[in-house]
Amino acid sequence: MARIFRPLDGVLLLDKPLELSSNDALQKVRRLFQAEKAGHTGTLDPLATGLLPICFGEATKFSMALLDADKTYHALLRLGQTTTTGDAEGDIVTELPVEVKQSDIDSVLDKFRGEIQQLPPMYSALKHQGKPLYEYIRNGETIARELRSVMIYELLLNGFSGNEMDITVRCSKGTYIRTLAEDIGAALGCGAHLIGLRRTAIAHFELNDGYALVQLAAMTDAERDACLRPLESLMPDMPRLQLDTVQIKRIAQGQRLALDTGLPDGKVSLHGPQGFIGVGLLQGRRLAPDRLLSEVAKQAAQTLVE
Repeated sequence: MARIFRPLDGVLLLDKPLELSSNDALQKVRRLFQAEKAGHTGTLDPLATGLLPICFGEATKFSMALLDADKTYHALLRLGQTTTTGDAEGDIVTELPVEVKQSDIDSVLDKFRGEIQQLPPMYSALKHQGKPLYEYIRNGETIARELRSVMIYELLLNGFSGNEMDITVRCSKGTYIRTLAEDIGAALGCGAHLIGLRRTAIAHFELNDGYALVQLAAMTDAERDACLRPLESLMPDMPRLQLDTVQIKRIAQGQRLALDTGLPDGKVSLHGPQGFIGVGLLQGRRLAPDRLLSEVAKQAAQTLVE
C-alpha cells in the first residue's frame, strides 16, 4: 500500500544520531510524519550528533534566520595526531608526543576567543566553481582558499586528560570546528583532530528540547504532531505587527502599506485575526511583503480574479 503524504507545517527539533547524514535523518523524519515537504537547517556531518531543526511545509520559507544564527557545540579533541580530514574519518598524517600542561591550554584557548581567521578545509561542502571542495580533494586536487573571519563568542575547557581535550564552543555561522581543533593543536605544538562533535544549540533553540529518532518512532501520530513548534518559533525576536483583514488583502496583492508603526526599519512578523501570516519589510514607514504563507497569497489571488 502506497504511503500517503500530507501537508504539514511546523518545526521539529531533532537530535540527529551518529553515522547518519543530515539528509538521511531528514528523510527518516519526513517519512515518520508523512509530510509532503521538509527541509533541514544547518548541516551536521555523519560523525556529528545533536540539534538539527527540521522545517515542514511553510516553515521552510522562514528558516533562513537559522542558517545565519550562532551555534553552540560540545567538541572532543585528540591531541598529538593530525589527520587528512581534520577529524576521525581521515588517515593519520602526523603523530607527536603530548607534553601539554593546563596553563598551556588556558593560554592557547584565550588566543581563539573573539574574532579569528580560519582557512576553510578541503573536506567541506564549500563550493568552488559550482562544485563542493570535497569533490576536488577526492580527485587529488587542492584548491586555494582564502582566510575567513569568524567569531568565537565562548570557548570553555570542560576537561583535559592524557591526550583528549573536551571543549564547548559558541560561535558565528561559517565556523568550522574541525579547523578550530586543528588550529588549537597547532598552537599547542602537538597537533590535534576532532573525534567527537555534538551541537547543543542554534540561536534560541536548545538540544534539551529536541527529540531522538527512536523516541519519535515509538510515538503515535498525534504525539508526534504535538512535538512540532509553530512557524513563529523561527523568529522569536522579530518585531510583531498586527494587520486587519483589508490590510492583509492589500499586502498579499503586493501593495505597500503606509503605516506609522513606531517600529524600526527591517523585517517584522505579520499577524492577522487568525494568527501568523508571514514576514514583511518596513522601510521609511512603508510596509512591503517579504514572505507570506501560501494560503494568504492564494486567497489574495482569488480576490483579484473575482
